[in-house]
Formats: sequence, structure tokens, C-alpha cells
Amino acid sequence: MKTIKTLLALALCASLAGHIFAADLSITEDEKQNAKASSEQNKAAPSDEAGFALQLQAALQTGSLENAIAFFDSMPASLASNADLQKLRASLLISAGKTAEAQKVILDLEQKNSSDIEIKEMKMLLAKASKNAAAKSAAIKEILALDPTNPSANVELGGERVLKKKYKEARGYYMTALKGDENNQDALFGYGQTSYYMNKIEDAKKAFDKILRIDPNSAIAYAYKGKLYAEDENYKLAEESVVKAIELDPTSYDFYMDWGTYSRMRGKFKQAEEAWTRATKINPDYFLAYAYRAGLYDEQNMYAKALDDYRMVIKTNPKYYFAYEALGILAWHEGNFAEARASFEKAFSYYPQNISYPLIIAACMYKDKRAFEVKPFLQKVMKNYGDHESLEYLMLRLYHDLGPSNAENLITQKIIKEDNSTKKGKMSFYMALYDEIKGREELAKKMYNEVAALQSPMFFEFRLAEWKVR
Repeated sequence: MKTIKTLLALALCASLAGHIFAADLSITEDEKQNAKASSEQNKAAPSDEAGFALQLQAALQTGSLENAIAFFDSMPASLASNADLQKLRASLLISAGKTAEAQKVILDLEQKNSSDIEIKEMKMLLAKASKNAAAKSAAIKEILALDPTNPSANVELGGERVLKKKYKEARGYYMTALKGDENNQDALFGYGQTSYYMNKIEDAKKAFDKILRIDPNSAIAYAYKGKLYAEDENYKLAEESVVKAIELDPTSYDFYMDWGTYSRMRGKFKQAEEAWTRATKINPDYFLAYAYRAGLYDEQNMYAKALDDYRMVIKTNPKYYFAYEALGILAWHEGNFAEARASFEKAFSYYPQNISYPLIIAACMYKDKRAFEVKPFLQKVMKNYGDHESLEYLMLRLYHDLGPSNAENLITQKIIKEDNSTKKGKMSFYMALYDEIKGREELAKKMYNEVAALQSPMFFEFRLAEWKVR
């Protein structure tokens, strides 16, 4: 929107850079200088347009869109039909969420000039702000009919495809937008981002490097440069890049998440903890930073802190089932079998096929002195197992009946013959736990040691066995 951008530069005299608006109102350095020159030239005898723009600047410098919009009510009659000023008015109205008022201004402008690309771009932005998908699609079609490589329309189409994870299609739209304007930063970013998603790392590097040549203060470009360095496992440069991004924009949750990740990969655990803590302060209602920090605490055997963070994960994202398992494991370690049970029950509700959950839940009941709840619970579980000869079913039955000895012997023989290492390890753990519940400490210890000696186990019970033999 060249005309609007130039007018806005005149109005702001290089003071506000246009980033508060919904439209693409970024201002180049040349336009700022031209605006200042124009402002100087009009100081002696400013035209109505220049005088109004200078007064509008003063209104905008108060930081209030409402003041700036209200200022149009005092517009001189000689400027009422000025299309450039009306476009600026519409942009301000869209930014302020006054979509109905913006629509009136845009419709009036369109009636006077139905082929003006800028007006059609504003129609697209208005439809987007109004969440009117049909109107936005219609506006995009109108724009592309007049200008097939139009950056605004193609960038918008690219963004839609990104949300659907159709990265190849999105990348195509961004490439088309760059044919219309090779320096369009939104198109360059979209092209770089989708190239990164598609593992076209060199293309992504070129895009973000170009953004930084155009705008050395692009925080998001530095952040993505960090991601690209991380792809090469160069975490030192990745960290340096994201730290630069944070210096430029210290309010970004994602930047601190990345900083924590790169720091952790470099063994800088305290710095990773601080980065993720900053992220929790920026957005205390989002789960991811708590989950990452919980994992960090767990890795350092800081179980109480890890527990607190997993509780926050569940509070902020009740559907994140992995957190329930982690919370159950740590609560078990702390001897809080009621909380462990509740956590595993929740995990079981999300993943009822996992035989580990009903068995560990039954064990929690035994350890929490609520043995009377075991049989009703396991009776419901066993109904879903058709193969009554399977090792899983027999283990459920063993926990249900707490015997007899011939059942114990049969399961022990089946475990010995089991070829699947994960299944063998799990069932060995539950046999050890069964012996512990029955008070046979020596048998339990022997079996726990066998589980803890396994190489590269892929089941959570391995940790419980390790803790038992330490």
C-alpha cells in the first residue's frame, strides 16, 4: 500500500513505524526521510493535507487509536473526499476493531474506484478482522484477478495453508508473492518458515538472511536463524541467535522456550531453568514451559519441583496425558500412592489399551491400604480382554486374586519364555511388585534387579525398578 504508507510516514514523521495497524503499514527509511522533508517544506505554509497529517501525528503520539480516529471528525471539508486519507482512516478503524465503521469507509472508496488494489486489500483485511471467511476469499479473488502476484493476497493464502500444515502449497504462494515484491518481509518469512518445515534448510537460511539485511532488527528472523543452527546441532550459535531475538523482543514466549532448549543441549541447566521460568511468567496459563522445566528437574533428581511443575501442566492442559503418567511416576517415588493412583487413572482414561495402567493402579490401591477396591476395578478391566490365556490377562487375574501358587508359577514360566523384551520387562516388574505386595521381599528384590539390569528399556516401570534397587 504505497500511498497509504507514504501518507502514514508523513503523518507520523518517523515516530511510530506503523506496527500497530492491521494493514501492512511498515515504513521504509526512504519514506521516513521523504516524510520529514515534506514536513519541513510545509512548515512555512502547509497545505490542508499536510497540515491535517501533522495534526494527526500529534494525535497518534498520544498512543491512542481512539484519539486518532476521532480526529477525522474535525477533518476540513476540502479533505473529505481525499482517498488517501480515507484509506488511512479505514486502516485505523480496522486496527481499533471498529469493523462496521471501516466497512462504510471502504465501500464508499470502492464505489469511487472499483479497480483500486489498495482498497481491495483493505477489504481482505476487514474480512479477516471480521472473521468472515467467505468475504475474505472473495476479496482475495478480486485482488488476484487484477494482480496475480499480489503479495498481500498470496501471503494470506500461504498463511491459510500453513495453518492446515500444507507447507508445499503455502511455500508456492509465498514464492508467487516474492515475484510481486522480492523484498516483502511477510513473504520472505513465510517462504523461510515453510522451507524450514520442509527441511529445505539452505533456502530457509537465505530467506532469513535477506530479512535481516532489509531489517536488522527483525527478532523473528534471528529466532529462526537459531532454529536453523540447532538443526545442524550448533547450539552455541543457536543460543546466540535467540538471545539476540530476545534482546529485540523480550516478550516472546517462544523465544524463551527455544533459549531454554539450546541451553539444556549445551548442559547449561540453570540457564535453561531460568529461560523456561521467564516463559511461565510471560504466559502462566500455557503448559509447555512447565512440562519442559519439569523434565529438567526430573533429570536432576529434583523430584519435588518436578512434581509441582507436572501439576501445573495438568492444571493448564488437562488433556496432556503424558503429564499424568509422569506425575504418577513421581508421586509413586514420593510414596503418595493416592496421587499416583489418580494420575494413572487419568492416563488410563486416555490410553485404555496400555496394560501398565490398570496393573499400577491396582498396586497403588494395595499400597494405599485400599485393597477392597482392587477386585471391583480389575473385574471391569478384565472384561475387555478376550484372550484369557495371554500373559497380560493372567497378570490382571493374579492381582485380582492374589494367587494361587499354580497361577504364579504359570506366569513365571510365561515370562521366561517371552520373546518381546518390552513385554518381558514389564511383566517381570509386575511380578516383582506382586511379590512385594505379598511380603516376599527377597523374591521381589531379585526380580527388580533383573528389570533394572535391562539395556535401553522403553517402559516407565524401569524407573520404578531402578529406584527400588538403589
